[in-house]
Amino acid sequence: MAVVTQSLEELCINSIRFLAVDAIEKSKSGHPGLPMGAAPMAFVLWDKFMRYNPKNPRWFNRDRFVLSAGHGCMLQYAMLYLTGYDSVTIEDIKQFRQWGSRTPGHPENFETPGVEVTTGPLGQGIANAVGLAMAEAHLAAKFNKPGSTIVDHYTYVILGDGCNMEGVSGEAASLAGHYGLGKLIALYDDNHISIDGSTDVAFTEDVSKRFEAYGWHVLHVENGNTDINAIASAIEAAKAVKDKPTMIKVTTTIGYGSPNKANTAGVHGAALGGDEVALTRKNLGWEYEPFVVPQDVISHLGKAVGRGADYEKEWNKAFADYKAKYPQEAAEFERLLSGKLPDGWNQVLPTYTAADKALPTRKHSETCLNKLAGVLPELIGGSADLTHSNLTEIKGEGDFQKGQFQNRNIHFGVREHAMGAICNGMALHGSGLIPYGATFLIFTDYMRAAIRLSALSEAGVIWVMTHDSIGQGEDGPTHQPIETLASLRAIPNLTVIRPADGNESSGAYTVAITRAKQNAPTLLAFTRQNVPNLAGTSVEGVTKGGYIILDSQGTPDIILIGTGSELSLCVGAAEKLTATGKKVRVVSMPSTDLFEEQDSSYKESVLPKAVTKRLAVEAGSSFGWHKYIGIEGDAVSIDRFGASAPGGICLEKFGFTVDNVVAKAQALLG
Repeated sequence: MAVVTQSLEELCINSIRFLAVDAIEKSKSGHPGLPMGAAPMAFVLWDKFMRYNPKNPRWFNRDRFVLSAGHGCMLQYAMLYLTGYDSVTIEDIKQFRQWGSRTPGHPENFETPGVEVTTGPLGQGIANAVGLAMAEAHLAAKFNKPGSTIVDHYTYVILGDGCNMEGVSGEAASLAGHYGLGKLIALYDDNHISIDGSTDVAFTEDVSKRFEAYGWHVLHVENGNTDINAIASAIEAAKAVKDKPTMIKVTTTIGYGSPNKANTAGVHGAALGGDEVALTRKNLGWEYEPFVVPQDVISHLGKAVGRGADYEKEWNKAFADYKAKYPQEAAEFERLLSGKLPDGWNQVLPTYTAADKALPTRKHSETCLNKLAGVLPELIGGSADLTHSNLTEIKGEGDFQKGQFQNRNIHFGVREHAMGAICNGMALHGSGLIPYGATFLIFTDYMRAAIRLSALSEAGVIWVMTHDSIGQGEDGPTHQPIETLASLRAIPNLTVIRPADGNESSGAYTVAITRAKQNAPTLLAFTRQNVPNLAGTSVEGVTKGGYIILDSQGTPDIILIGTGSELSLCVGAAEKLTATGKKVRVVSMPSTDLFEEQDSSYKESVLPKAVTKRLAVEAGSSFGWHKYIGIEGDAVSIDRFGASAPGGICLEKFGFTVDNVVAKAQALLG
């Protein structure tokens, strides 16, 4: 092959392209088109603008980078390798998409240091980025002082046509524009190709005008394939605008350099093939063997290591000066970054006796949130336009708004999907914030992707869900969750808790806060209707998931298992059954997830195998309860959609009464 003279910048860009091409070719799987087209913008961003330290990927004041178009992940892995991150070696790139590799098929934050958030489901990444930018804005407003700036970084995103088609991106972009998040800069890889072919078949809107309507600053780079000066100028212009997020439309050719597959759907999601790889090498004048990077490129992009060390050193000095001037604020900031909770934080949570007034558990949730907010400044969040139904306002705190980013009450608007992804971004910012997002339990269906990703990506979010059953009443079947709890319990690494009363609500928040600091999400399900406070419930019991609140003398004849508002029915039924001479145990099971974490001896002590007569009582689907009731057990449950009527009537008509629980238990006992 004839040697083609290339500038250093061209060598760098083509190195990015061919690392992607070669890795995908070796694995026979992947998406080469985006890395080939977006390599120039990635090079400009990582080489000329982003501040990061490859040897300390978690350095606090780094700029955050999100590849929202996560299928193009070889672009990010190439940048991590070339800029000197230890997390991605050339061997890792050779093992792209293979078992145990640090280069999985989409970016995973828990697998690859340097990856900020897990992306892949399109649109989630840009919405995560809004959360990252909100976290930066909040912390900057809270901690920065005149002449002492310790929070000052940008969030950069590369997104594609698919991201812009997904509704979650529109929800999140609308909110970002409303807030005026000036340190959020999105580069839109405008290549006009999706899996089905040209985007003309389904996507012909003017994206720039849409983002302008959202309140974004919008720019256009017409030649994103080769005009790196235009890309750099656009980013400079974006950084100059402080009161709006910026969307830079960068028009590119997907699969740039491939003679036969560029600008086709064929290069979107499949390897080029050996013949086309050879032709592409020839077309771009690339004389190097697979996985070989010119030493000049290694030397140039490797300068990021020295720059990063300097950035962090400068920041450490700035923080030392800040600490000397503002020791109290610095101590709080350091605690947040450490992930530690203040001593005695959970002592503010209330406990109750059976004599205390019956209340909805959503009211107990409100009490817990406000007590915790007083001792945990990292607690921040809100509702998707249901603040006064979810009862999630932090009293005495202002609203998070443009120019008031220090406040902790976030109004997400009717944007459940974006709320979920934004909360994930805030949790994954790495600053110790504990975000919470609230809506009705049924509307987790609108945000299922984000909840699942919170569990997958180890995001310490608290999902506060109210109106948790048919007991919510008159709104009817559209608003009454039936299968929802069962489906949420099926998500790995998501702890679902349905507390029965005040004590269990305090226990639920004890678990949720603890787990948030352990980088795990928790979903809490609260009632709309009043529930009594029960004797025997406890905070400690909730931490075990399931525990005995009422027991018999000797081995029980039957075990009644209740959750949430139905636990009181089990207690009432046990009293009636005991009066007839039956030996009854009542088990509260606020969280099957937590119960499964207990050792076998504890589980046996609560649900002994010898007692086969068991009755589960929950105003939801019976799905999942058979694990605990066995073949000789039964459930008072609901396996059809609900009805529109007052909540009490709904519960009665569907059999959620003490008398029906007694009747079911007697039938089991024969």
